[in-house]
Amino acid sequence: MAYIDLGVDEDQFPGINGPMRFRPETAKPLNELAEVLLRQPHPTLSPGERELIAAYVSGLNSCEFCCDSHSAFAAAQLPEGSSLVQMVRRDAASAPISAKLRALLGVAAAVQQGGRHVTAEHIDSAREAGATDVEIHDTVLIAAAFCMFNRYVDGLGTKPAAHPEQYVFAAERIVTFGYGASGQRRDPSS
Repeated sequence: MAYIDLGVDEDQFPGINGPMRFRPETAKPLNELAEVLLRQPHPTLSPGERELIAAYVSGLNSCEFCCDSHSAFAAAQLPEGSSLVQMVRRDAASAPISAKLRALLGVAAAVQQGGRHVTAEHIDSAREAGATDVEIHDTVLIAAAFCMFNRYVDGLGTKPAAHPEQYVFAAERIVTFGYGASGQRRDPSS
């Protein structure tokens, strides 16, 4: 049970869904941020790759809900599906991904530890692997945002989905409609 009464059935609205329904006025800009970072057209990083960065950082933060949900969102949008996502989550250094994505995940991992853990060597490595300044910028912002999202979910003591298929269903909705299209409204009488 969440640390505060979110006014929802947590089995129906696990993880971040409960807090977003509790405070729709804060959910709106958070969903807009997720939409921009993860779904809107990007010059070179696919939505699946951006979701993979979010899942990877969430895994490093041990945020079960965010890691599992964004893993499902990444898998739904990557040709290699969940097998690649699981390989990256297990060991990004040996996963069959591009050198550029591996370097960007290294940047994301440094951000997860703290912004000052990102070094010139991380950035140089990403550039040497072909990453652009936009890709580096967006990776840092995705990693920083997901540290915030992870702390939001876990700081309120919300629980992950009870059934893994809930993440698959959510992935279908996110891929089709994006973030914020799920009717994140709380009944004002509750």
